[in-house]
Amino acid sequence: MFERLTRQPDDPLLALIGIFKADPRADKVDLGVGVYRDEAGHSPIFRAVKAAERLIWESQDSKAYVAPEGDQAFLDLLWAMVGGKSSPVYAAGVQTPGGSGALRLAADLIRQAGTGKIWLGLPSWPNHAGIFAAVGLQIETYPYFDVPSQTLQLDSMLAALQRAAPGDAVLLHASCHNPTGAPLSTDDWARITAVIAARGLVPLIDSAYQGFGAGLEGDVAGLRALIAAVPEALVAVSCSKSFGLYRERTGALYAVAAAKAAAETARSNLVAIARTSYSMPPDHGSAIVKTILGTPALYEDWSNELDSMRERLASLRRSFAAALGDRWSNSLAIGKQEGMFSLLPLTPAEVMSLRDKHGVYMPTSGRINVAGLKLSDVTRVAGLFRSI
Repeated sequence: MFERLTRQPDDPLLALIGIFKADPRADKVDLGVGVYRDEAGHSPIFRAVKAAERLIWESQDSKAYVAPEGDQAFLDLLWAMVGGKSSPVYAAGVQTPGGSGALRLAADLIRQAGTGKIWLGLPSWPNHAGIFAAVGLQIETYPYFDVPSQTLQLDSMLAALQRAAPGDAVLLHASCHNPTGAPLSTDDWARITAVIAARGLVPLIDSAYQGFGAGLEGDVAGLRALIAAVPEALVAVSCSKSFGLYRERTGALYAVAAAKAAAETARSNLVAIARTSYSMPPDHGSAIVKTILGTPALYEDWSNELDSMRERLASLRRSFAAALGDRWSNSLAIGKQEGMFSLLPLTPAEVMSLRDKHGVYMPTSGRINVAGLKLSDVTRVAGLFRSI
C-alpha cells in the first residue's frame, strides 16, 4: 500500500525550524515560525502557567477521560474571556486539540450542514485553505490586504462578500491578522457586520491572538459585535499564544446562536464528528487555562505578563518601522500593525538572499514574526532589509 503513495513535500514554514538550527552562525535571526520570543530569543512559560501546573499536580487525582465535549468549566471560563460575561447569545462549546483542531471541526460541521462554500481573505494563514479543502469545501476568496502598499482592502473585501450566497461561510480573524498584522477598526467591523447580516452569511471567526493586539477586551470587541448581530456563528479559539501553551494543543470551538436549541444541536454534531476523529480532547492544557482563569491571583499575574508581551511587540514594531525608514513606500505602516506578524513586499529571491548571506530566516512569502527580533538587533536587521 505505501508504495502507491507519493512523497509529500515538507511544510516550508516548519522546515525552517531544522534549517535554522543547523545554521552555525552566532548572529542568525529567526523571523519564521510563529511563536512568541523574549529579548533573549526564548519562548517563555508564563509564571501563572507554572503556578497552575503546581496546583494541578498537587490536586489532580485521576487521569480518566474527560467528556467528549471536554471540560465544561474550561469551556465556560474561556467563553467568558472571548464572548464576554454578559454575552447576549448562547455559545455551545467543544474542547479541541488546539486552534487547528477547532478549525477542522468547524469545516466538518459546515460541510455536514450542507454548506459547500467558505470565503477566505487573501492573504491568510496558509493552513486555512488546506483545512477547508481537506473536507471538500469550495473556497472563494476576497481581498483583505495589499502587500506593496501595506494597506487594508476593506472596500474590495465588502464588494466581494456582496456576491456571497446566503448560508455561505466567511472566515474572519478576530485580531492580530496572520500574516499581515493589519487591524480592523470599530467602523470596519461595523461595515463587515452589516454585509454579513444582510447577506445571511455565517461567520467563522478565528481567535488565536487575544491580548496581543489591543488588549484582552479590545481584541474581541469586533467579534462580540458581530456575533450579537447574526443568528448563527462559529468561533474557533486557540490558547497557544495567549497562554504560551503551544505544545499542549489547547483550543475550543463554539457554536453561537440566538437560540439555545440551535447551538446545542450544533454541539451534538460537533461531538459526533470529534468522536470519529480524536474521540476525547487532551486535558492538561485546558486544566491550566481553567485554573488561571478561575483563580483571581493567577489571572492578574497572567494578564499582566501578557500585557508586557504586547507592549514589547508594539515597541519592536515602532523601532523596526523607524529603522526601515523609506525602504518601502509605506514602511511606517508596520509600526501601526498589531500582533506578531507582518507581511513584507519581498521577493522569494530577496528572502533567500537574506537567509544565505546574513542568516535572517523567514518564509519566502515575506511574512516575518516580529517577536523574533531583539531590540538590540533591530538596527542591524533593518539595515540588511534596506540593503537588498
